[in-house]
Amino acid sequence: MAYVMSPERVRGGTARSGRRSAWKELRRAAARNARAHAFLLGALLCFALFTWYPMVREIVMSFQRTHRNVTTWAGLANYRQIVNDPEFWSAWRNTLKFSGLALVFGFATPFVVAIVINEFRHAQGYFRILVYLPVMLPPVAGILLFRYFMDPGYGLLNQGLHFLHLPTSQWYASKSSSTPSLVLVSTWGNMGSATLVYLAALQGIPGDLYEAAELDGCSILQRVRHVTIPQTRLILSLMLMLQIVATMQVFTEPFVLTGGGPEGSTTTIVYLLYNYAFTYNKFNTAAALGVIMLVVLAIFSAVYVWLERRGGED
Repeated sequence: MAYVMSPERVRGGTARSGRRSAWKELRRAAARNARAHAFLLGALLCFALFTWYPMVREIVMSFQRTHRNVTTWAGLANYRQIVNDPEFWSAWRNTLKFSGLALVFGFATPFVVAIVINEFRHAQGYFRILVYLPVMLPPVAGILLFRYFMDPGYGLLNQGLHFLHLPTSQWYASKSSSTPSLVLVSTWGNMGSATLVYLAALQGIPGDLYEAAELDGCSILQRVRHVTIPQTRLILSLMLMLQIVATMQVFTEPFVLTGGGPEGSTTTIVYLLYNYAFTYNKFNTAAALGVIMLVVLAIFSAVYVWLERRGGED
């Protein structure tokens, strides 16, 4: 009598065979991508060790207090200490003032320079190198160079103004002109990268649009308004957000050029964080200030992205 396999056993054998095939295919895919997974694992380890762990450690430290190598839980005491510190609010005012001036000059200047370079038909490579040279210079060396130029006594800028019979300035030594001096140094040292990004975006605009605008009799300013800015709106909005985040974390310029002075007029949030940690030896308070800064910038970035998406949908 012939043996007939039941339908249930047929289905069970087919399912087991399918699972074995799927497992073999998964193993083959893992073997093919083993090298890519190894590179990815290295990147994840680097991020975990140098970015995520310090961030988590900072958050934990902000709720602790260390005295004579004994660490105890402090709750929100560090945050209350920061909020009640007058330097905290003064540092915020200085940071916002610097960020506002940096947006007026540091955001517009690279875009204008990129437009001018893009108008040249020859020697664009030379101008790219020229505008990027300050970025390749070590930041501290560039700031010290400007410190020599803007010295209130023998600085080259005041010597030039005196030669032209114009009033001289105290530059970074004056409370009223210290922040504009920082903006000048920061713009000079950092505009090269933004200029190259804008220049790449400009060269991606179809030339037919400019030709049509010229045929319609548009001037240079009208072409910029009706062609250049709409075509580069995405990169402009992205660079605007990145610049705001970067200027809110300014530290090197006030640290090297003014030392937070005069009269604390250039003490920014990050410079105050440095003072908490390395001048006052209050590392837990500095960690709390870093967390506050992180939360503020995260909220700003989220709101900015939400507004951009909403504007794009409208």
